[in-house]
Amino acid sequence: MWPFSSSPYKALSEGKQRRRAEAVSTAPRFTPNEHGPFLKATASEIVERIRRGEWTSLQVVSAYIARTALAQETTNCVTEALFADALQQARDLDAEFVSSKTLRGPLHGVPVSFKDQYDIMGVDSTMGFSALVQKPAENDADVVALLKSAGAIPIVKTNVPQTMFSFECSNPVFGRTTNPYNQGYTSGGSSGGEAALLAMDGAALGVGSDVGGSLRIPSAYCGIYALKPSPLRVAYGGAGVVVPGFDAITSVGGPMGRSVEDLVIFCRITFGVQGRDPAVAPVLYREPKLPVKLRFGYYTDYYIKASPANHRAILETVAALRNSGHECIEFEVPDPTEPFDIFVGLTSADGYKTLLSNIESDPLVKCFCIFAYALSLSFRIKDSSLFVVAHGTGLPLPTDTIQDAKFAASLRATGVKPVREYWGWLARRDRYIAKFYDQVWNKLGLDGIIAPVQALPQVSNGNFTTLFSLATATILYNVVNSPVGCIPVTRIDPAKDGLTEEWTRAPSPSLVESALYHGKNPVYDPIAMRGMPIGIQLVGRKWEDEKVLAMMRVVDDALGKDRGFGPANWDEQDKL
Repeated sequence: MWPFSSSPYKALSEGKQRRRAEAVSTAPRFTPNEHGPFLKATASEIVERIRRGEWTSLQVVSAYIARTALAQETTNCVTEALFADALQQARDLDAEFVSSKTLRGPLHGVPVSFKDQYDIMGVDSTMGFSALVQKPAENDADVVALLKSAGAIPIVKTNVPQTMFSFECSNPVFGRTTNPYNQGYTSGGSSGGEAALLAMDGAALGVGSDVGGSLRIPSAYCGIYALKPSPLRVAYGGAGVVVPGFDAITSVGGPMGRSVEDLVIFCRITFGVQGRDPAVAPVLYREPKLPVKLRFGYYTDYYIKASPANHRAILETVAALRNSGHECIEFEVPDPTEPFDIFVGLTSADGYKTLLSNIESDPLVKCFCIFAYALSLSFRIKDSSLFVVAHGTGLPLPTDTIQDAKFAASLRATGVKPVREYWGWLARRDRYIAKFYDQVWNKLGLDGIIAPVQALPQVSNGNFTTLFSLATATILYNVVNSPVGCIPVTRIDPAKDGLTEEWTRAPSPSLVESALYHGKNPVYDPIAMRGMPIGIQLVGRKWEDEKVLAMMRVVDDALGKDRGFGPANWDEQDKL
């Protein structure tokens, strides 16, 4: 239970948790023999089994509700349990199908989940703020309405971090969501509840969002698939945002699932459909045509040296692609510190006042203290040695004080900015986008990019405060507006992924790398992380979302289907 002390919303939040517990308690207990077969099917396979009369929507939804209850018990991933409505919708679909012999659509009877920010009529969208409890939505969000019209059945909404500006999933209303594979680690964020639920087969398809890695990071942590679309491909109407009007870095909605094909189904339904949002590009899903031989660029390190596990995932993917006849060339990202500086400079332009405005009297989750701390520093301190900063954030220092130029530049970028300076940051963003396209896409002639999701495969609970700069690896592609897929590749193996002299030799060039790989208790611990997933990013040019999905199929096939990911691959024995 969170320490609300004198918060006027304490009763509301406790009531919210009580009602959630009551709703979850109505689920049947999961039994492998009765419910297990339904979890082994992808979304398209569920629809086909219903079409052939082998399964009913009610059977499918009941099985996933049972599994959702187990996922909630294991990870605390659910915010709203919609079980009664879901079961009634399943009965209605079954009656309709018996009468018409026609499927409602390509997701007929498929149980789906939504990140808490998406409005579902009659249900709260608290986004982890107790101030938003008991304020139910009057309409469905556009993407909710689209999936329901295609026959999907929403069964739950899922947990998010406070402010949705973190890759550690924790808030005062619903508490912490943990990783399905290890309770000492986070499920990621901000779509962390979605990732945990889907990894445990609590839904067949899910919907999250991404402004700095919020689809990709939790998907990688939990071993599922995801797509961060290009901006303006998927309608965002009815999705709650914490900084209304901010479009310097565009937040996008996107699918999370247990196979590439499930992501494709989502995109076929949603791409180019404007709903209440006329800003959505009216470009429907387009069938891609891939060349027989693809040309991929790749890198293992970006901003922060990647761990041995993340190195291995990239190199194994490259080897698999080469064995399949594709070309892979290593390259370096131009000006690697620039995207993170731009992201920090733009997102902090109002001093994070809007971001934090809904917190009101809620306790501030520990990981957000870094923002308040950075903004409170004078320019002189920001521009000097990071000795004070290191102690303030809890980062361990080596014997010799480290002058971390990259961290210092990012720190200097924080803070309130007048309009003229803000415009300057926008111009700086646009110049970097042009440089990236010129020096990477055009000069190298790439079809796609293979990249780490982060420098670490996992982050333990409570470490976002000191490791927030790990998000640089995903933020890069939010800044340049690329569509990006996330693919699970392998699992952490201490025998293969241990630290060697390449990582431990001194001195470390940065505070974060020192914390990750140096000292008696480095953050990166492949023994503690044993068996946990490692994912990669697959990046494309803006607007080439369909090509990214097609390339995800190519990579998935090249890696092989027996990697231990996909429907019904989580098991109780996986939990540490």
